[in-house]
Amino acid sequence: MIHDKDYLIRIVKQFSEFLSKMILGGKNEGDLTELERVFDTNMRDTFKISFEELAHKSTEEILAMVSEKDTAHHIPYFELLGHLFYFKNKENPNPEFAAKAKTFYETYLQKSGIFSMPIVSRINELKT
Repeated sequence: MIHDKDYLIRIVKQFSEFLSKMILGGKNEGDLTELERVFDTNMRDTFKISFEELAHKSTEEILAMVSEKDTAHHIPYFELLGHLFYFKNKENPNPEFAAKAKTFYETYLQKSGIFSMPIVSRINELKT
């Protein structure tokens, strides 16, 4: 069971890193079809649903999904969700995505106790 939890958190962290690279580097690096395939695979591996299904859930529903996870995994999930909605908002501006990204980033900063200038900058960007 512990091995399964370690595997899940590794998937979450790898997906988060992938999104960070996409945010910083843009979509110009690599084949667009391949990037979409990797994104969809990571979504299914991490959340067991597509991004569209996740996006239709309210912030409260997503927070409840995270709270069902092991407590030690909450922080990486909040960081990932912030990256995910931030990336999708950059790709296709949507006030709901921006609000979710801001909420998940703020929750990540509060729970982790980490000061991350890139994330603070993204939150400020989302407010405008």
